[in-house]
Amino acid sequence: MRPISIHFEYKRYDSYTELPQETQHLLLAARDAMHRAYAPYSQFHVGAAIVLDNGTVVEGNNQENAAYPSGLCAERVAIFSVGANFPNHPIKAIAITASSASYMSGEPVTPCGACRQSMLEYELKQDSPIEVFLLSPSDEVIVIPSVSQLLPLHFDAKNLRNS
Repeated sequence: MRPISIHFEYKRYDSYTELPQETQHLLLAARDAMHRAYAPYSQFHVGAAIVLDNGTVVEGNNQENAAYPSGLCAERVAIFSVGANFPNHPIKAIAITASSASYMSGEPVTPCGACRQSMLEYELKQDSPIEVFLLSPSDEVIVIPSVSQLLPLHFDAKNLRNS
């Protein structure tokens, strides 16, 4: 037996205004998308915005359904939209934010496991990191340099090969 540890570093900013204008625009696009979320059951609104290599910003928000499993998270709405509409443009970054009418959290919300796996698929496909920005309701931002750091022991195409 040999112990193995996994760790990663990220940056934390007190306010999104400390970041470059392009990043601020992306974070505010995620916040705008959050306000358009369809979340009548959970009252938990999530917004995501993705910037592509050509500067295009693609937004997504969570879409709930009375048949709960039929809903979809904001991150996957945005990333699948990129895959459907801009398949040949690498993703530079994704910004995610959330708020709830039921409670206040000062911390940025991180993607669920299914979203992490979906985002990682695109990062592996394009063979370059996707930077992740997590915006809190109080404007704090966590910056993670790569989706792979959110899912270090991941499942990918190598697990499906027959060789």
